[in-house]
Amino acid sequence: MLNTLEVATTVIVGVMVGVEFSVAFVMNPILNALPEDSRQLGHAHGGRMLGAVMPVWYIGSLALVAVWAVAGRHHPGTGLVVTAGALLLLSVVMSILLLVPINNRNRTWTPENRPADWKQQIQRWERLHHVRVAVIIAAFTLLVAALV
Repeated sequence: MLNTLEVATTVIVGVMVGVEFSVAFVMNPILNALPEDSRQLGHAHGGRMLGAVMPVWYIGSLALVAVWAVAGRHHPGTGLVVTAGALLLLSVVMSILLLVPINNRNRTWTPENRPADWKQQIQRWERLHHVRVAVIIAAFTLLVAALV
């Protein structure tokens, strides 16, 4: 049973990392190459779509890692799992305090109501997102190391 939990958790976190990596290094550069109105509308749509899914994914991943850490507390690699959990917790805290407020504003913007500094706010979100991606990649790497 523990093996199933370990593999499922690693896959779920890994797919989350893949989605967030894709947002940072594929989707955002594509959106940023579009004309202003399309760029802003694309970011707003992405914020609505992923903003609905990612909180469940992040918190669910953290919960799975916590269960793994408790269930496998007497197995090798538990320290790696706990550290991965701490990194995922950091990513959730970063999201709530730094990224979500920007996203909540961005998802309501249209070309008619966006603020004058919308580009700067998007750029700040993107910089913070790159840091978050690095944090969750580190967590995923630790989970893989604990698995093997």
